[in-house]
Amino acid sequence: MKLDELIALPSPWLDPGGPHGDIVLSTRVRLARNVAGRPFLTRLKPEEQQDLETVLHKAIVKALGTRRATWFELDGLPEIDRRCLVERHLVSRELAGGEGARGVGVSPDLRIAIMANEEDHLRLQVYAAGLQLEEAWKEADAVDDRLEEQVTYTFSPALGYLTACPTNVGTGMRASVMLHLPALVLTRQIEKVFRAVARMRLAVRGLYGEGTQATGDIYQISNQVSLGRSEADILKTLESVIPQIIAYEQQARDVLATESPTALDDRVFRSWGLLTSARTISSEETLTLLSAVRLGIHLRRLEGIDLGAINELFVLTRRGHIQKMRGAELGETERDVARADYIRKRLGAD
Repeated sequence: MKLDELIALPSPWLDPGGPHGDIVLSTRVRLARNVAGRPFLTRLKPEEQQDLETVLHKAIVKALGTRRATWFELDGLPEIDRRCLVERHLVSRELAGGEGARGVGVSPDLRIAIMANEEDHLRLQVYAAGLQLEEAWKEADAVDDRLEEQVTYTFSPALGYLTACPTNVGTGMRASVMLHLPALVLTRQIEKVFRAVARMRLAVRGLYGEGTQATGDIYQISNQVSLGRSEADILKTLESVIPQIIAYEQQARDVLATESPTALDDRVFRSWGLLTSARTISSEETLTLLSAVRLGIHLRRLEGIDLGAINELFVLTRRGHIQKMRGAELGETERDVARADYIRKRLGAD
């Protein structure tokens, strides 16, 4: 699969039909691993990094299925292409902006991505639509077993898997759930939720993970550390917290619908009107408007709109995708015009 073909495919983790899909966009389980007998990435010489990448490339493709996996070599890949892979959540910003031999193996359905030579030698990611923590973990565990048949991991009987960052030592697992929480933001209850989440030793991040702001009212909630905790413990904590957040968001939506219906409708229909008529629109404004429209669809303020298309637009309207679809590097003003044009066409307004 070439990147142009990948761009044309929908992201399965944005399927609105997943469990609790009205509030939970997706689930991700990520495992960090390093190869025994090899220094961590920051201590590798360029030729050693190249040799390791060659070994990992073979192991990753075999673990994903030799005839089915696609491998993207990031060293030398154009910046727009690397940005698209980040926007699709197939690689991290760190891998995209790194140096030297590094790459990612991607499954045909785009649900599994295994990075080579990121912060750790291996970063395995499995995505699922909606709230599917146990299912994503089981699949990640199975792929991890197939990888371990190819390479030997650095492992301590006392500490668990050894990783470049101390917070990942132990299981090496980061389980996260991506939620759309516009009503909690509008009713100004979101900070209260964050404080409760922090007490459970969970982290809150934006759409693109660590170091990113929450745009479009989308938040990722994940475990902070893995040392001294089993995979089951990590999943259990999230499985106890996420349903409560879902309930709080649903209650806030009900409050908006019953106590402020006119203000809610005005926000929703103004957002829809701008998305379907604007001739120039920024990426940040797009996410804000999409959030309001998505809320309006679930509260049945808007009818006959493809929710899957709305979900996809959270990704397809990003900077890299707009330029990739236009086949050229664009300045900011040109991107804003191209983005507005694409949105109108995607929503059937042109």
